[in-house]
Amino acid sequence: MLSNTSRVIVGLMAFLAVLPHAFAQIRVTDDRGVSVHLSAPARRVITLSPHATELVFAAGGGALLAATVDASDFPKAARNVPRIGAGLQPEPERLLRLQPDLLIGWQASQFSTLHGLRIPSFLSAPKTLKDVPDTIEKLGVLFDTQDIARARASALRGLLEPLKSVPLSGAPVRVFLQVGETPEYTLNQTHLLSQVVRACGGINVFASATAIAPKISAESVLAQRPELILLGRVGASERPTLDPAAKQFWMRLNLPAALAGHVYVMDSDVLYRPGPRLIEAAQAICSMIQQARK
Repeated sequence: MLSNTSRVIVGLMAFLAVLPHAFAQIRVTDDRGVSVHLSAPARRVITLSPHATELVFAAGGGALLAATVDASDFPKAARNVPRIGAGLQPEPERLLRLQPDLLIGWQASQFSTLHGLRIPSFLSAPKTLKDVPDTIEKLGVLFDTQDIARARASALRGLLEPLKSVPLSGAPVRVFLQVGETPEYTLNQTHLLSQVVRACGGINVFASATAIAPKISAESVLAQRPELILLGRVGASERPTLDPAAKQFWMRLNLPAALAGHVYVMDSDVLYRPGPRLIEAAQAICSMIQQARK
């Protein structure tokens, strides 16, 4: 029989043995300001947007992906991940069959029908360029791939640092961000691409628009008299290249950017997805804007 003192000691030892596990929960805060808790590193992850897939790979978690959305095509390994459709309104039953332990989306509405499933969810909606490396580090915590994630985040921060001291001379270059082959949409100042343009000494001529992707017309573009056009196109180069077709379209309307030959195209996924590739392309975008200033 154990004495009372022995029982206390045995009980204390048992408590101390489980104490580390009781406080071993993984916690990070997502872009909703919501604290995401995991009792163990995520091992079956589902991404609900292509940019989230890119961030997962950047954080060293590509092998953990159980499924993703149809549009996830980068990096190349992402094309081999099972698909769950468009991902805007995920089917709860379909997700349950995949047994995920973490969902990563970009809109709170994607999680609205999934609350009953009690699957931890992380929302990634970067509002600033620095949010991209910050998110990669948070995902590294969730996956227990901190070394990989920290190294990738540090490299991206190193690319952002020169943007803080881009040499400027004269007035900012007036830039029109053309979304689509015909001038129907653009981006306002809240989009990360607009932040790159501003850091490079340009000014988005539709920065003050209310919607993040406002509908515009050729007439409204002419009224803004941009000095440079940057167009996103699927499958284009990841670096700015001159676009003869768009240049010819705008030359017929005597737009200053076209008359000066400053009409460029880049891969739309690089420009529009809030991920590492936009930061990696920032210096090339700066060089393009500087060229237009000469």
